[in-house]
Amino acid sequence: MSDFSSWIGCGRVALLAALMLFASACGGADEAAVIEAPPVFVADVESRDFEERIEASGELRAKDRADIASEIAGAVTEIAADEGDAVTEGQLLLAVDPEKRDLELANARARHSESQASLAEAEREVARFQKLHAQGIASDVNLDEKQTGLARAQARHAAARAELGVAERALRDANVRAPFAGFVARREVSRGEYVQPGEVLFEIVSLDPIELEFNVAERDSARVAVGQHVRVSVAPYPDEFFRGDVTVIAPTLDARTRTLRVKARIENADRRLRPGLFARADLGVAQRRGLLWVAQEAVLLRADGQIVWVVDGEDRVRRASVRTGIHHEGRIEVLEGLAEGDQVVVRGHSGLQDGVLVSRRSKDGSPDQGALNVASEGDEPVETL
Repeated sequence: MSDFSSWIGCGRVALLAALMLFASACGGADEAAVIEAPPVFVADVESRDFEERIEASGELRAKDRADIASEIAGAVTEIAADEGDAVTEGQLLLAVDPEKRDLELANARARHSESQASLAEAEREVARFQKLHAQGIASDVNLDEKQTGLARAQARHAAARAELGVAERALRDANVRAPFAGFVARREVSRGEYVQPGEVLFEIVSLDPIELEFNVAERDSARVAVGQHVRVSVAPYPDEFFRGDVTVIAPTLDARTRTLRVKARIENADRRLRPGLFARADLGVAQRRGLLWVAQEAVLLRADGQIVWVVDGEDRVRRASVRTGIHHEGRIEVLEGLAEGDQVVVRGHSGLQDGVLVSRRSKDGSPDQGALNVASEGDEPVETL
């Protein structure tokens, strides 16, 4: 009996061990099934209205600016304006030996008068010989000589007239004047210095009005129009805004930066704004309705472009290519590739492939009770979330 009882006991132990092994195997299979579904955090694609400010940065520039160069050679005999001076249009800035030009002009006038007298005499001679030729007294040769002399006198008179014009222009050029009202930004020469034609003498700038040149992004290019108001701020006056109006819009976008060049005119009667200042332009608010938004973490950059992982109703994922727009407060606009109500993976992208079953998790990493594929209560929260 003891041997039989011992055999029965051993059988029971073996059976119990087999049952425990089977139960353990079944439990492990269920556990593996849960582990095979990657844990992910999912968010909805939302449609929201958005107020976007059209802002840009640029530089203040003088509306009119000119480097005034000498048009004649000579010594500087007078300087009538200095750096920082306000000048009016036509005001004398500098003189390049006008006395010499006066003498040259007097000489040119004398030669012009002489040529004019010679021309009048040649005309009288031709008229007299034409009468004599008609009476048969003067020969054809004599008349041809007088007519040739008249042609020479006419050429000399034309040359003298041109020389007189050059002398008059030289006298005007000897007195260098401001081409427009503004300020002397720089003086490059001193009195007594000998200058050559083309040598820069002054830099003149106009400060009222002043221009702001800036660039707007390609997506905002259609929202800018001539006459549109611009609010301008500069660093020297951080709590103050200056009003401007758009005056120039470039006909083409910059192919390198994909931006549009714009100019705005700003009244500057008090001359507080100066060329070269960095400025910010605010062109107002653009109302954009029905934009699709996703969390920035949902959009991944791959070699073939931007993608997201979309979760379907059966908790399976698919790869979707998207085209994005603006970024705002942790969200990104989706222009193409998604629809309102789609659900996308925000965290847990690692190892995802098309058709893979995923396990949805809440923000704290615990299983999402509303998901189809819910992990058991004993599962540990996923630290990566």
